[in-house]
Amino acid sequence: MSYDRTVRLDVAFDTAVSAVRKALADQGFGILTEIDVQATLKAKLGHDMEDYLILGACNPPLAHQALEADRSIGLLLPCNVAVRRDGDTTLVQALDPGTMVTLTGLPALEPVADEATARLDAALSALADA
Repeated sequence: MSYDRTVRLDVAFDTAVSAVRKALADQGFGILTEIDVQATLKAKLGHDMEDYLILGACNPPLAHQALEADRSIGLLLPCNVAVRRDGDTTLVQALDPGTMVTLTGLPALEPVADEATARLDAALSALADA
């Protein structure tokens, strides 16, 4: 089962992060959380790794609909978007919202997942087209 939606960009990491923030905002997502995985692993474990940032993106109306359908869905929120270096390129990966439906088996989440998928796909497509 594939659980990601991914685009590969031929741009610098910082450029990709800025573009991801804008593309998500254009689709109604705000960033609630930000985890600098590279800095965290360096500080806590002394481990060096490539640039790696996890953004917790949230579209409030969609989150509200999902929570109304299943209060436990908060375990799968916000929508995580990872931006990371992969060799000479930058990968942008979003958790496939359909995972909510697959994991819960709740048909009431299907319209929410469909809308979130359409918005995330539009954001990823905007990045790929830029």
